[in-house]
Amino acid sequence: MSNLVEENLKSVRQQMELACQASGRKTEDVKLLLATKTVTLEKLQMAMQAGEVLFGENKAQELRDKFPLMQQYNRVEWHFIGHLQTNKVKDVVKYVTLIHSVDRLKLGQALHQQLVKENKMMDILVQINTSYEESKFGASPESALELVEQLSQFETLNIRGLMTIGKLNATNEETRHCFRLLKSIRDQIQERNFPRIEMDVLSMGMSGDFKVAIEEGATIIRVGTKVFGERYLPDSYYWNENMRQDE
Repeated sequence: MSNLVEENLKSVRQQMELACQASGRKTEDVKLLLATKTVTLEKLQMAMQAGEVLFGENKAQELRDKFPLMQQYNRVEWHFIGHLQTNKVKDVVKYVTLIHSVDRLKLGQALHQQLVKENKMMDILVQINTSYEESKFGASPESALELVEQLSQFETLNIRGLMTIGKLNATNEETRHCFRLLKSIRDQIQERNFPRIEMDVLSMGMSGDFKVAIEEGATIIRVGTKVFGERYLPDSYYWNENMRQDE
């Protein structure tokens, strides 16, 4: 298994390099984040031994369980990449350096209140539903600028950029449209010159579409199954729109 994780990582890194070359980008401008949902500790350790340092978790409970077991690897950085319920905010801000999935004002308020208590700041990305799929979380593209402006009032939140999930089971061109839309929203936000807002991060692209995402300007790609193998739970477990937004 050790060789398999390492071999998969080499393959993904090579594909990243080719996608960067094809789009005239530097390989160091794109970070590989390993999505760890349901991944065993053994496989995570293999990835770390292969030199990987950036990991993202979808579920607060899994993050809470894995974090202390990984403390021996002091270079490791954790991000939160899943739908975040307001009642899980306290758990998540303990462990991560960047939250990719801030998609509503109420979540921003909850984060701010917790961060004030802890006297700390948090880097965040605003999640946009660029595919308009009902099964996905994320602010609508039309409401993105308003949400970013609203979130900018919270001085504990550093808005670093945007995140999206490409259209599921789609052609490359349909997925490319999602990524181009995210980049155009980023450009619109930059033009508005909101105070205290950076827009240097575009988190987009997963195992099936990360090459297209790199071609369209991704700075972080989120790859899981291409490295660790297929998960035993369906995507609906992680992106379940039927869950109440703030339960």
